[in-house]
Amino acid sequence: MKESRVKILRLTAWLVASAMFVSLSSEAVVRAAQRRNQIAKVQPKTAVTETEQKAKTTKASEEYKAFWFSFYDYDEYRDAYKKNNASNFKKYFTKVVNKGKSLGMNRVIVQVRPFGDAIYKSKYFPWSKYISGKQGRSPGYDPLKIMVSVAHSKGMAIEAWVNPYRVTKGSTSYKKLSKNNPARKWNAKKSTRRNVLSYGGSLYYNPSKKAVQNLIVNGAKEIVQKYDVDGIHMDDYFYPSFSKKNVKKAFDAKEYNKSSYKKKKKSIYTYRRAQVNNLVKRMKKTIKSVDPNVTFGISPAGNIDNLTSKYSYYVDIHKWLNSTAYVDYICPQIYWGFKHPTAAFDKVTRRWVKAARKKKVKLYIGIGVYRAGHNAGQNRAERKEWKSDTKVLKKQVQYGRKYKVDGFAFFDYQDLKSKTSRKAVNQLKTVLK
Repeated sequence: MKESRVKILRLTAWLVASAMFVSLSSEAVVRAAQRRNQIAKVQPKTAVTETEQKAKTTKASEEYKAFWFSFYDYDEYRDAYKKNNASNFKKYFTKVVNKGKSLGMNRVIVQVRPFGDAIYKSKYFPWSKYISGKQGRSPGYDPLKIMVSVAHSKGMAIEAWVNPYRVTKGSTSYKKLSKNNPARKWNAKKSTRRNVLSYGGSLYYNPSKKAVQNLIVNGAKEIVQKYDVDGIHMDDYFYPSFSKKNVKKAFDAKEYNKSSYKKKKKSIYTYRRAQVNNLVKRMKKTIKSVDPNVTFGISPAGNIDNLTSKYSYYVDIHKWLNSTAYVDYICPQIYWGFKHPTAAFDKVTRRWVKAARKKKVKLYIGIGVYRAGHNAGQNRAERKEWKSDTKVLKKQVQYGRKYKVDGFAFFDYQDLKSKTSRKAVNQLKTVLK
């Protein structure tokens, strides 16, 4: 990826994380025969080698040490190789896995559905422009198949990361979507037009529509049936943020007003949380029905107040943490330093540990490597911490272990190998190896 583009993305990530804070805002095991019958309906999974099987049967007691591989990493791959083919992609991703292993990581979380598109051959979603250069165009090979094979051959587990509702960012033009994009096809018909909503200059799938939930769930099912992934991972893009003025009028308010929730005088906040809960519960049940060994986890925003507010996300985090019906793990993105004025890493981590005290699901901590070495933060003290304290990442892992969290995930691959964060990453390695 070009340097300027990387800088823009990182700056955007920092601004979004800061803004999110300022607003203050994982089943029963099915029979093996049932699984075989379901898998037989689609392309069969390939046989796994002994090394690959070891990666898939990681001991429950082993600490989760993952890193995120984002959609813009595919851009870097295409910039680095003149020819976009299976051989070159395998070379690139082998470097990715080797880098992770050299740092002590045992799992890679690869983004495979960033904008209602796919980094794999799907019958539901169009090919992503991030792997082929144009949405709907095939790269001529199956990247996810290669990534699974490479990761397992190296003894590393792999999770497929999907974004549930996001269709576009910074554009509401359906003409920019491929002709086989379900969002574009739905928009072309009056009867299905509200399956996709325009809000804040971007397009989203409507969380209130059953057809949308079916699409998202079937998409996850397809991945588990076709690929030997170790997990399905969702990020924090659920509902967008609303204001006090538009929260009861915007987005899916029309569906709420026609719902039983409205008739029973239940709030629109309760209604929206129910839509997310239903999707998440269905996701886990469906994934486990295909392969009970595949985990399902979510990485929400780090600030619990934002997640539980009336104006954004509508993530019923306390219900998810205290039930086995929704997720196998939660991995909050605690991307702040110890010196943050109001969302200090230690303070926020302790709050999550307390919320997960019943141990119904595993708790992993998401750590923002992208800030290490940068002049990033909410105040002078935090900026100095991220810029100058080469042990900041190491300290965060040590603090999480002190409170017995189950593991960590690091954002992201680009920064784990960057010159700017090198000193902090080298210190991090000493507690992961």
